[in-house]
Amino acid sequence: MLKKEICWIWKVLSFALFCYLLPACGQATDKKFEIATFAGGCFWCVQHDFNQIDGVVSTTVGYTGGHKLDPTHREVSSGTTGHLEAVQVVYHSQKISYEELLDVYWKMIDPTRDDGQFEDYGPQYRPVIFYHNLHQKEAAEGSKQAFLQSRRFPRVLVQILPEATFYAAEEYHQNYSKTHPIRYKFYRYRCGRNKQLKALWDVT
Repeated sequence: MLKKEICWIWKVLSFALFCYLLPACGQATDKKFEIATFAGGCFWCVQHDFNQIDGVVSTTVGYTGGHKLDPTHREVSSGTTGHLEAVQVVYHSQKISYEELLDVYWKMIDPTRDDGQFEDYGPQYRPVIFYHNLHQKEAAEGSKQAFLQSRRFPRVLVQILPEATFYAAEEYHQNYSKTHPIRYKFYRYRCGRNKQLKALWDVT
């Protein structure tokens, strides 16, 4: 009888200890992975470029910043919902910092425009950095200010806004460069993105 009672007490204590430690373990794991959200024109291209970066765990293309619930791509493309094409990036903060992600982002856009990007025109394609916390806000504002002070460009029109509800885009648009490589390469060539980035940043 005593053995059974001791065994029962041990099970209860073990379960209590497990419940106590579980949140701490989850928090430690969560701290390694953070979220960043960027809009920079066609989300196919932005997703493709972020997927090449070491430390990026996953990316999702979608729509954010608008007023309509769960919009479709056709609705967002019409420019009537207020949403932007955007990419949500999950990154390993011990492998790449938010500041480094910002540096990657700037070099994949034309910061002098707020009417679209490359061949895509309309508010749904304008460049915006959506911050998720105070650190991201200050880092984004600091990076923008650095470009303004450098006078590298006649103007820097990238907006910095608080995160908004993010709606994942249709499956057809996820990782488009992988699922439709020929169409993606043709689009990227036709829109002149690489050529203009080369002129702006001396990158390919």
